[in-house]
Amino acid sequence: MKIYLASPLGFAPSTMAFLRELKAELRGHGHVVFDPWEGDDPFEEHPGKTKDTSPEENAAGLASINHRIGEANRRAIEGAEALVAVLDGPDVDSGTASEVGFAFALGKLLVGYRGDTRLTGENAATLVNLQVQYWIEESAGGRGRLVRTLPDLTAALDEA
Repeated sequence: MKIYLASPLGFAPSTMAFLRELKAELRGHGHVVFDPWEGDDPFEEHPGKTKDTSPEENAAGLASINHRIGEANRRAIEGAEALVAVLDGPDVDSGTASEVGFAFALGKLLVGYRGDTRLTGENAATLVNLQVQYWIEESAGGRGRLVRTLPDLTAALDEA
C-alpha cells in the first residue's frame, strides 16, 4: 500500500530514531512510504543564507520554498492510498492535523498512531482532538483506526 506518513517527528533529533523505526516497520510489511522528512533540505538553497540578501528577498525566497514543500506534500497525499498520522505530543501537530483533514476529504484511509500515554482529547471518549479522531475513525467508510502500538498500526494497515 502507498502510504503518506504525516508526523512532526522530523523537527527534533530526539524523535528521529523513532521516525526511522516507524518507517522500517511499515516498509517491512511491504508498504511504500512517502515521508516528507526524507530527502534534501530545501532550505539549504535559501538565498537568506547570504549577508547580501534584503529582508524582502529573504521573505520571497522562503515563500517560494514553502510553496514547493506544500505542493509536493499535496501531490504525495493525493497519490497515496492511505495516510498514517503520528499523533504524539501534548496536542496533535497542526501540520499533521491539516494533512489528516485533507486526506479525509480525498477519501483516503487514515490510521492514527498515538504511543504517547497522555490524554489530550476534550473528554474521556477522545484520545486526541475530537475532530481529528472523527476524521480518522470515519475515513474510508469507517475503516480508519486509532492505534497505540506499532504492531496494531501494521495490523490495521494489513487488514485494509
